[in-house]
Amino acid sequence: MNLSLDTHALLWSLSSPRRLSKVARDAIEDPSNIVFVSAAVAWEIEIKSAIGKLRAPSDLATQLSAANFQELPITIAHALALGQLPNLHRDPFDQIMLAQARAAGLTFVTADPAILQYPGTFLRAN
Repeated sequence: MNLSLDTHALLWSLSSPRRLSKVARDAIEDPSNIVFVSAAVAWEIEIKSAIGKLRAPSDLATQLSAANFQELPITIAHALALGQLPNLHRDPFDQIMLAQARAAGLTFVTADPAILQYPGTFLRAN
């Protein structure tokens, strides 16, 4: 299974894996699964850290590498996939992460109830 992590799912995975549901934690830790982290996740972390809304590791790139998580760049195809999403959620970070996961056929790991309203393949993070 190929996964894409929402920002909170990534942070929980790195610092508090017990916050994840057992199913999500097992899927993330399963070496046969490929775990992707969107560039939008790092972007959101940096913006929210800078304004004091989030505390995140200062060595995020190192931790991603150590966890063997793969980078998921944002492409034009991902941006265009936003047009296929119903307007259910206003957070642009979540919108692009979801569009990426859908366009790439990834299972999106999230605890966000607004995101879980969209069509797609999800794994509940909590």
